[in-house]
Amino acid sequence: MSRSKTPPVDRSTTGADFLQLNLADAPPGGLSEWLADRLRQAVSDGNLPVGSRLPATRVLAAELRVSRGVVTEAYQRLTEDGQVVGRGRAGTVVVAAPAAPPARPAPAPIAPPGDVFTAPTGTGVFEALRSAPARIDLSPGVPDLAAFPRTAWLRAERAVLGTLSAADLGYGDPRGAPAFRLAVANWLARNRGVRADPDEVVVVAGVAQALALLARVLRGDGVDRVAVEDPGSLGARQQLANWHVGVDPVPVDARGVRVDELRASGAAAVLLTPAHQFPTGVVLDGRRRRELVRWADEGGLVIEDDYDAEHRYDRPPVPALRSLRADRVCYAGSVSKLLAPALRTGWLLVPRRYHEAVVAAKRDTDLGNAVLPQLVLAHLMESGELERQLRLLRRRHRARRDAMITALHRHLPGARVHGAAAGLHLVVTFETGAGDVEVAAAALARGVKVQPLSWHRHREGEPGLVLGYAANTAGVIEEGVSVLGEVLGGPGRRGGRS
Repeated sequence: MSRSKTPPVDRSTTGADFLQLNLADAPPGGLSEWLADRLRQAVSDGNLPVGSRLPATRVLAAELRVSRGVVTEAYQRLTEDGQVVGRGRAGTVVVAAPAAPPARPAPAPIAPPGDVFTAPTGTGVFEALRSAPARIDLSPGVPDLAAFPRTAWLRAERAVLGTLSAADLGYGDPRGAPAFRLAVANWLARNRGVRADPDEVVVVAGVAQALALLARVLRGDGVDRVAVEDPGSLGARQQLANWHVGVDPVPVDARGVRVDELRASGAAAVLLTPAHQFPTGVVLDGRRRRELVRWADEGGLVIEDDYDAEHRYDRPPVPALRSLRADRVCYAGSVSKLLAPALRTGWLLVPRRYHEAVVAAKRDTDLGNAVLPQLVLAHLMESGELERQLRLLRRRHRARRDAMITALHRHLPGARVHGAAAGLHLVVTFETGAGDVEVAAAALARGVKVQPLSWHRHREGEPGLVLGYAANTAGVIEEGVSVLGEVLGGPGRRGGRS
C-alpha cells in the first residue's frame, strides 16, 4: 500500500504576527536556535519587556507551521538563560532582561522650557508652553477637569452600549450621529437661543477643526482674509494661518468689536467671540450687535466662536448671534469648556449655501467623528445630566474666580482685573518696567505657567497676563498669584474689577 508524502512547508508564506516572525529567515535545520535568538533579541531591545507573556507553544507552532517541539525547545533555552519562566496557566513570562540593554533615545522635547517666551509666537508656541514643566498651571481655557462626571459618563456609556446595534459600529454619516445632532440642536435651543434643524449640524473635532473646515470652504469661495478681534485668540489666528487665510485685526473696546473699524477694513468675514470676548471678557453690547447685523446684511459673514458662553456668574445670559441671522453667521461650539478638551467634540452650523461644502470637507478630512462618544454625549444632554454638570461647574468656577480676585488684590494690588463676570479666566493688566512676556518667563522660571496678554495682541497695548482659574483649587491659585506678586515686585496702585 502506498502512502502519500506530506508536502513540504512553503517557508515563504509562513510566519506569525508575534514579533513579525518569518520562517523564511530561519536557516535549514536550525529552527529552534533561530527562534531562541529572535526571542533573546526581542527581550534585549525592549520589544518583550519584563512581564510580557509569550504565546502558548501550541499557538506559535501552529502560526509558524512547525512542530510544537521546535517552540518548546526555544522556550527552554531562554528558561535556562534565566530570561523567562513557566508559570502554569499564566503561561511563559519574561522575568529578566540583559544586564545592560541598549538605551533608547529619549523623544526630543517640543521646545526647551527656557525658549518658550524667547522664540517667535509661531504655531508651536502653545505646545511648547504645555510641555514646559511647571508646579502651577494658570493657563486659560480649561474647566475644572477634576469635576468630570465620570459616574454619569459610565452610566450613559452602559446605556448606549446596551442598545447599540452592530450596524451602529460601522462607518456613519460624516455630519455626525443623528442622535447627537438632534441633542445638539435641542441643547442650543434651550441654552443659546439658536433654532436649528439637526440636519444643519455638523459634528467636528472641536472649534479648531471647525475653523479649519471653514478656512478651506471660504478660500474656495474667494475669501482668503478674515477680520479678527484685537486683542483676540492667538490660537484662532494660527488655525486660520495654517490654512492660508490671512487675518486683519479690528480693535476691541469695552463694548466689544469696533464695527466701524470692521466696516473700514473692507473685510468680507469676521471671526468673533461676542458672548465673552477672548481674552478681555467684554460682551458685544446691543448697539454694536445691531451695527454688526447691518454689516452682515450688506454682505458680511460672521464666524461666531461661542467658546465658553455657558459659564456666567454676575450677568444675564447673552443670546448667540446665530439666533439673529442664521443666513449670515457660521456658529461653532464644543464640549471642551463644558466637560473636557480631551473629548475633541464640537459642532458647526453654517449658512445653507456653505453646508454641502463643509460636509464634503469633513468627509474628506476624517469620514466623521467617533460615534460612541457622540452617543454618550447625546444621552447626557437629553437626560439633563449636562445641565446638572453645568450648574455644578458654575458654583465651583465662581468660587475659584473669587479666590483668584482675592489673591490678586492681596499680592498684586496695583493690577486691574478684567472679564470677571463670566468665563474660565481673568485678564490682569499692570504698570511695570518689564513687558508681560518677561513677566511670564520669570513666573515660569519660578514654576508658575501663565500666558502674556501681548501674545493675543496685534497692536501695542498695556502689559498684562491671561490667568485661568477654573482648573485649580483656591490654595493653588493663592500660591500661584503670590509668585506673580513676587515677580512684579510687590504692592502698587490698587485696582478693581472691570
